[in-house]
Amino acid sequence: MIGRLRFRLTKHFGAKNVLDDFALEVRGGELVTFLGPSGCGKSTALNLLAGLLSPTAGEIWLDDERLEPLPPERRGFGMVFQNYALFPHLSVFDNVAFGLTVRRVARAAVGERVRRMLALVKLDGLETRYPAQLSGGQQQRVAIARALVIEPRVLLLDEPLSNLDAKLRLEMRAEIKRLHQELGLTSIYVTHDQAEALSLSDRIVVMREGRVLQVGPPADIHDRPRSVFVADFVGYRNLLPLTVTGRGADGLLTAEGGGIRVRGRGDVALGSAVLAAIRPEDLSVLDDASGAGFARGTVRLVEYQGREYDVEIALDSGALLKARLPSAPKVGSVVDLTVDPSRVVLLPPEETA
Repeated sequence: MIGRLRFRLTKHFGAKNVLDDFALEVRGGELVTFLGPSGCGKSTALNLLAGLLSPTAGEIWLDDERLEPLPPERRGFGMVFQNYALFPHLSVFDNVAFGLTVRRVARAAVGERVRRMLALVKLDGLETRYPAQLSGGQQQRVAIARALVIEPRVLLLDEPLSNLDAKLRLEMRAEIKRLHQELGLTSIYVTHDQAEALSLSDRIVVMREGRVLQVGPPADIHDRPRSVFVADFVGYRNLLPLTVTGRGADGLLTAEGGGIRVRGRGDVALGSAVLAAIRPEDLSVLDDASGAGFARGTVRLVEYQGREYDVEIALDSGALLKARLPSAPKVGSVVDLTVDPSRVVLLPPEETA
């Protein structure tokens, strides 16, 4: 197991700054996820680490070895691509063995290592098949086995599940986590899917336009976003502009505006403008419109989502709130909304720009 991978990278494509002084340290055995929308620089960062691109500026260190002067094959990294990148004319066995063959590993050792890896990814018995004869999930397992058979110092995965259907994504997500833990890997995983990032990661790096906005454990990113972008990206669909009006002995703040009053976590000066960020699933509807909630509104839209309903509510202040409720209120009915104060995140003005 490696001690640490650390890097600081900048990448320009012409006049466009794709990655801006992206610095991180990854500890041995960690699974770190780069999370962000398309075009934020996360795949570029992965390709720079793999050696498939050269940085405009910066350094990459693996323990005490500097890597950016080295070609990809000498870095000892395994990479799993979004489109699998299997050789269509090679069998499953030969696809997995490719990296060992290039490294001139003895033939007997190649056979033993490939068979062991195929068993590990649950593909034993399929050695003689070709990629076109496999399902999408099986092709992805071949790609993972090919990356792992070389015993990589770091495993890089670039949106490896995006081409799979929903059921298969869940199965492969669990499989990747199992392999990471079982083999004691150090892994960097790129995705735009917050559910993947939350379930897989030891730490998440949220990125936007080539910059790092927040780094932390999944619970930190999920429950304590530090900016509007991060909050919105991880599911805080309700953002209410308010002003901080009080601070209780329990440390919770009170914020008001437009007939709305909420209490939330935070350390913001009284009188400050804030955004109250609230997840749809954290909102509840009181049994009657008694005025006891933090806001009152009219139900405008109800969408059935299986066991729950997505509900759009127009507040008396004019704001629109999204709620996810266990039962469906009638469209046009007036409801009072309530929320656990500990589930409200107040974002200060310098983080809402």
